Amino acid sequence: MRVHQPSDHQPTPPFDAPAARKLRDALGMGPEHVAYGMRTSFGLPHVTPDLVVAWERRLATPSHGELTALAGVLWCSPGDLIGAPRTLREHRAAQGLAAEDVARAVGLELLAYVRMEEADEWRGSERQASALAEVLDLSLADLVTVTGRESKLAEMLRSAVTTRWQAYVRPVGKLLPMERRLVGHTLRALHAEYQGRMVATLTWGAGAAAADADDAGRDFLDRIVDRFWWTVRRDSAY
Repeated sequence: MRVHQPSDHQPTPPFDAPAARKLRDALGMGPEHVAYGMRTSFGLPHVTPDLVVAWERRLATPSHGELTALAGVLWCSPGDLIGAPRTLREHRAAQGLAAEDVARAVGLELLAYVRMEEADEWRGSERQASALAEVLDLSLADLVTVTGRESKLAEMLRSAVTTRWQAYVRPVGKLLPMERRLVGHTLRALHAEYQGRMVATLTWGAGAAAADADDAGRDFLDRIVDRFWWTVRRDSAY
């Protein structure tokens, strides 16, 4: 499959792939219908069904022109297809900055920074990460995501809520620039919420209750990072 990648002369906005798929399904259209509409109505001969699928699977990102055309075919506004930024490139695009601007601000060679964007893998120092947060106006949650620490955080949080949360206060505190007290308070709250949900589900009765408990527990663990940041925001100024 040939995937067309947009030029980096202008940063592309963060693309909401699930929204695009949902809108297409609601219209009863297949990827081939979307591709045909973009080719014939918007003069984009390179758009194929495979490319539409690649966008929906986050294997590629539509350029500004492609995003506008896609919105036209899906009968929505371009804003309906733009999500919250998650990657380095998307955060830079949201701020309207060129790669050169960010590289200069954080003290990196342009080529080194561009390679980090392309690989979606931050390799800068802690000082450079702080500068990155400032220039891209990143929240702590955003900074954790773009510097590649989210998966490690999720792993720790899942262990904390399913075992002894006290054992993870120090590791989580080392991973995140947060007060140890706040980390402990948040882990304790998440542990209590998770255990409470499991107990409440299992008290409904045997049989189906076990399956319900598994589903409830799996859903909570799948969203554990979001629950963590929600609890932090609720109880602090972060």
